[in-house]
Amino acid sequence: MKMIKKLQLPLDEKTIGSLKAGDEVLLTGSVYTARDAAHQRMVKKLPLNIKGAVIYHTGPTPAKPGEVIGSCGPTTSARMDAFTPLLLKKGLQAIIGKGQIGEAVRRAIKEYKAVYFISPGGCGALLAEKVKKNTLVAYKDLGCEAIYKLEIEDFPVIVGLDSKGRSVSS
Repeated sequence: MKMIKKLQLPLDEKTIGSLKAGDEVLLTGSVYTARDAAHQRMVKKLPLNIKGAVIYHTGPTPAKPGEVIGSCGPTTSARMDAFTPLLLKKGLQAIIGKGQIGEAVRRAIKEYKAVYFISPGGCGALLAEKVKKNTLVAYKDLGCEAIYKLEIEDFPVIVGLDSKGRSVSS
C-alpha cells in the first residue's frame, strides 16, 4: 500500500528531489492562483516574487457568504505552456494543474528541478474545502483569473512529473 506524503510548502530541494511520479501528496501552505490572462501579464512583469512559489492553475469562483472561496478545481495546464518555462527559470518551484504539459515545460521542470502536481478535475467544491484563507494579490480586473494567494491544508495532488523528468503518463 502506497503511503500518502504530507508536505509543507515551500518545498526544499531535497524534498522535491525525493518525489517520484505517481506519489500521492497532501500539500499544506501557500499557493498562488493563475490562469491564462495572469500568465500573459506575469511574463512581462512579475507582480510578486515567485522564487520558491507554487502556482495553482485555477480560476476560483466567487465565495458564497460565510465561505473562504468558491469552487476551485484545476484548469488544463497546457494552456499556460507558452509562459511556464520562463516562470520556472525565474524560480517557480511547482505547478498544480491538470492534464498533459508540453515538451518544453517538461524539459524546463527537469532543468530547474521543479515539480508538476496534478489535481483531480471535477472536484472544485471538494478542493475548496482545503482552502483556509484567500487573499487577492494582483490583477483584480481579471476577476476569477486574478492572482490570489491561497492558504491550503492537506490539499490532495499526485506528482505528475517529477524533477528528474519521470511522468505518470510514460
